[in-house]
Amino acid sequence: MSNDAPAAAPAEPLVLSRREGRITRITLNRPRAINALNLEMFELLIAALESAWSDGSSAILLDGAGERGFCGGGDIKQLSGADGRSILAVEYRVDHMIATSPVPVVGYMDGVTMGGGVGLTGHASHRVVTERSRLAMPEVRIGIAPDVGGHLLLARAPGRLGEMLAVTAGELDAGDAIALGFADFFVPSERLDDLRAALAAGEDPGAACARFAEPGPESAVLAAREWWDPIAEGVLGGAHAPASRNPAGAAQRLVHALELSDSEPASAAAEGMRRMCPTSVAVTLAQLDRTRRLGLGLTEVLHDDLRVLGRLASRPDFTEGVRAQVIDKDRNPRWSPERIEDLDPAEVAAILVPELAADEPPLVL
Repeated sequence: MSNDAPAAAPAEPLVLSRREGRITRITLNRPRAINALNLEMFELLIAALESAWSDGSSAILLDGAGERGFCGGGDIKQLSGADGRSILAVEYRVDHMIATSPVPVVGYMDGVTMGGGVGLTGHASHRVVTERSRLAMPEVRIGIAPDVGGHLLLARAPGRLGEMLAVTAGELDAGDAIALGFADFFVPSERLDDLRAALAAGEDPGAACARFAEPGPESAVLAAREWWDPIAEGVLGGAHAPASRNPAGAAQRLVHALELSDSEPASAAAEGMRRMCPTSVAVTLAQLDRTRRLGLGLTEVLHDDLRVLGRLASRPDFTEGVRAQVIDKDRNPRWSPERIEDLDPAEVAAILVPELAADEPPLVL
């Protein structure tokens, strides 16, 4: 037997960064996992962004490898480990770098773009969706809450639609994403390469995106305001204590109002809400209210995210959510408590305390 067999080709980096004409193109390169983000990828993204800022690039194009989507979110198994909080801190630094980049960032949200994927592209200067786009902040499904600055986008959505999407882990298509402020341009997927070539040739990113864009599809989620907003405003509005002051009460009022409604979509929303982690639902309503009420910007929201996510990630619900959705995939989590009615207001309040504990390092951006 010969010992001269060729060595296996080295694995490609999990993030590809290269100059294409006038631009730096950064591609998430973990397609078999829908480009799920891990610590190595965040570190590569930091290096790629810093290089693009110093090498004369006129724009940065951020996209994903594979046919399934840009990014399905963070690597949940890694984030649920002992170093989860420190990994989140690096992730939020990347999100902030993109949002404050001195070089325009064009984000392609083609296909699945959820959780951490929204953190990367949702704060970019030019946000592109296609007919294949599927966006969501589904964290309440695994026992945590929308982070990566995503709940800032939810808080800025028209009316109370941010609450609807957050507490039901609802999805957005391209038309929804534009109508709700998660994206700027609808570009058919068959034109993405042409847009990339225009950017590489040095065309202004805004002008290039506008030139290849078409009117977005009509938004079904925006139309849901007709039945959702009266219900949500009635139980979350000025007649009651703000959700940030009584999160458990807000969650109970909302699910009960949906269940008492004669609207079929409201009943479906209540059923969806009941499947989510009760603690996560209450915390999410509080965070949206706090962000909206105080007029927080991305920097403040990311600091909030690290504090609150660090606390949620240490709870048994996160372990159980990861088990049910990622490991065993039985989609049957056993939350603690199991029902919104059984939430302990003091426990929820402790998760939301705005001051850092002694063992909670601050976020460094």
